[in-house]
Amino acid sequence: MIRAALRLPRAGFTLDVDLTLPASGVSALFGPSGCGKTTVLRALAGLERAAGRVALGGEVWQDDARGLFLPTHRRAIGYVIQEAALFPHLDVRRNLDFGRRRIAPGEHRIELDQAVELLGIGSLMGRRPDTLSGGERQRVAIARALATSPRLLLMDEPLAALDAARKAEVLPYLDRLHRELGIPIVYVSHAIDEVARLAHHVVLLEAGRVVAAGPLGDVMARLDLPTAHGEGAGVVLDAVIAEHDAPWQLARLSVGTADFSVWARDLGLPVGRAVRVRLLARDVSLTLAAQTGTSIANQLHGTVEAIADDEHPSLALVRVRVGTSPVVARLTRRSAEGLGLEVGLPVWAQVKSVALME
Repeated sequence: MIRAALRLPRAGFTLDVDLTLPASGVSALFGPSGCGKTTVLRALAGLERAAGRVALGGEVWQDDARGLFLPTHRRAIGYVIQEAALFPHLDVRRNLDFGRRRIAPGEHRIELDQAVELLGIGSLMGRRPDTLSGGERQRVAIARALATSPRLLLMDEPLAALDAARKAEVLPYLDRLHRELGIPIVYVSHAIDEVARLAHHVVLLEAGRVVAAGPLGDVMARLDLPTAHGEGAGVVLDAVIAEHDAPWQLARLSVGTADFSVWARDLGLPVGRAVRVRLLARDVSLTLAAQTGTSIANQLHGTVEAIADDEHPSLALVRVRVGTSPVVARLTRRSAEGLGLEVGLPVWAQVKSVALME
C-alpha cells in the first residue's frame, strides 16, 4: 500500500488528504485544474514539504511525528512531467544513461533494454531530442524514469502537451507499464478519457480535499460526483473477449456475469483476452420491453438502481444494474417521467456504441 496523510496551505485552499492507494496498478489523481493534484504528487516525491506522513509499503519516507523526512534523491521514485525535459545536447541513449547512473548497480531492478523495448524506442537511441516527435520525446522521458529502477512511478499529466494523435501513440505504452513491470503508478490528470483508459483506482480531488476514492468502476458509476456529468459520463467495466463474428468483424464482450454481454468492433484480440469496456451515458437509452426492428444490437435487461439530476434541468441520469454491473443512461426528464422510471423498475438498456479499450 501507498499511504499519505498530507496537509499544506496553498493559495485559495489548504491541501488536506489522507490517502491509501494500491501497491499495484494505476492510481489516478483526478479533478479540475488547481485542485491540488500536482501538489500531492510533489509531496509524495519530497519536492513539497507538506506536514504529515508518507510510506510505500513498509518503507517510511516521511513521518513528522518521528522527525523523519527522506529527501527526493533517497526515495525510489521515477518522475515524469508534462514536458519531456530531455537534455538537448545528449542523444537518447545518453539521456537514458543519465537516469541509470543515479542508482548503484546492485539496485538495478529494471534492465535498460527492457525499458527500451517496453517503450518502443530502440530505433531512436542515436537521435537527439530535437529530431523526435512530441510522443517520441515523452516515451524517452518515461524510459529514463524507468532506468532508475523506481519502486513508484509518479506521472504529472504526461500527455497534456500532446495533440490527440500523439496521445493515441503513447497511451498503449502506458498501458503496458503496470502489466509488465508491476510498478505502482500514481497518475495526475484532468482528462477523463485518460483516466478511463489507464486507471484502476481513482482519487477525485476538489479544492485540496478528497471527494471520493475507490476502484475506477465504482467511482465512475456514482451519480453524485462530477464524473457523472459532461460528455465523458458513463461507466468503465472489465470484460473478456467471448467470441468473434468474423463475417461482420464484430467481437462479443462478456462483462461480469453470463447475462451481460455486448458487441463491439473486432480489434483482432483473441478469445479469452481481458479488456476494458467504456459505455457512455449519451449512448444508452432505456425501454420497458425488449425491442425488435431496431439497429441497436446491444439490449441488456436490468433494474433501475438510482436516478439523479444531470447538469441541465431538462436531463436526468439513470443507473441500471445489469447482473452485477452498472450501466448509466442520460435521458430527458420528460422521457424518464413518461416511462414511469423509479428505483426497482425492470427495464432494458439499449447500448448504441461500445468503446473497447485494450
